[in-house]
Amino acid sequence: MSTAGAKNIVNGVGLGLRWDFVDELLATRPHVDFLEISPENYMGRGGYYDEALERARELWPIVTHGLTMSLGGTDPLREDYLAGLASFLDRVKSPWHSDHLCFSTFGGVVLHDLLPIPFKKEEVVRVADRIKRAQDAIGRPMAVENVSSYMHPGKREMSEAEFIARVCEAADCGLMLDVNNAYVNATNFGFDVDEWMRTVPLDRVVQMHVAGHDWFTEGTWKTSDVVPTDPAEKANMLIVDTHGSDCCDDVLALLERTLRRTGPVPVLLERDQAIPPLEQLLAEVAKVKAIWSRATAKAA
Repeated sequence: MSTAGAKNIVNGVGLGLRWDFVDELLATRPHVDFLEISPENYMGRGGYYDEALERARELWPIVTHGLTMSLGGTDPLREDYLAGLASFLDRVKSPWHSDHLCFSTFGGVVLHDLLPIPFKKEEVVRVADRIKRAQDAIGRPMAVENVSSYMHPGKREMSEAEFIARVCEAADCGLMLDVNNAYVNATNFGFDVDEWMRTVPLDRVVQMHVAGHDWFTEGTWKTSDVVPTDPAEKANMLIVDTHGSDCCDDVLALLERTLRRTGPVPVLLERDQAIPPLEQLLAEVAKVKAIWSRATAKAA
């Protein structure tokens, strides 16, 4: 299902809508190119949440990003969830819907985590079939997001980037490219992130995510603004995709290099923890927008 036309409906730099600042956002109506929401936070709730969503929808284009489809899981796709999701997407007029290339449910239980799936040939076929069935059920293009992970289940038959490329091709779906996740995995597993970018299907990117991360070791943590410089210290630490800090310079530089190759696709700033005042978030959106404008100037 082609996403070529959808790319032009939403563009620029958007912000993930969070309850921490929704009232202030609706009251001040700052310039933001679009908002991204997770349908699971709204479906079936009504009341204040429904009213806030309707007000936001009148002011900004909306795109949706799911959390619980479990495209890499083994539980059957939930038909009731997909039917409700299709109706919700029609309502908010999201041009595409994205979810994660992972599993997040098992035995009917939501695991509240985005867990990695094996990079195996048989998994390509199985997961691609689930994506195609989900895409048909919601009646609009699907895009899958590369996730951060901290281990691989079993022996790899291919790299993460090759696995993503094969799944997207087999499912004929879009790619929700999370730049921070690619950076986190490259740092933790020690591979070249630019080579990774040359392998994933950038021609299928419909949207990108950027976010902050934190450095952890047993008993301590450091924000991405305090990157450890001692190689020995760094070797004993792990980057965790917390969405709890500002985007670091390395991630923003990777975003710019990637945008020069993809052209003007929409970029979304995510923040889920340690959410700062809205004014600070909007300043970071403006910083990302300056990068977006510079990187896409010739392509546009």
